[in-house]
Amino acid sequence: MDDPDAVQVVGFVWDHWLLFNVPADVLALSEGIPQDAGLPDGSRQGQSSFHRLGYNGPCPPSGQTHSYVFTLYAVDTLLELPAGAGKDEILQALDGHILAQTELVGSYTSP
Repeated sequence: MDDPDAVQVVGFVWDHWLLFNVPADVLALSEGIPQDAGLPDGSRQGQSSFHRLGYNGPCPPSGQTHSYVFTLYAVDTLLELPAGAGKDEILQALDGHILAQTELVGSYTSP
């Protein structure tokens, strides 16, 4: 999950959550996933722009509306990356292995 609108605030796309190696049979993500490096199903979490693992929610400056993009990739391999990998490392490892992808975009306005 990233925030492309953060470019106008911090100068780059802000990564809120990186999750990879999610098993193909997982149909939903439960609420309250721990901020652990590796999860019981084998998924791994990458390091976000917050310099930590796990999901960190929206927090645009007061009065601003930002869009949050969840991108899901179907791939033909497990990534040989450690937990804590960054977005660039993950995208590089995905190169040539993406079978399909989709995005869900939501918006949030900070009070």
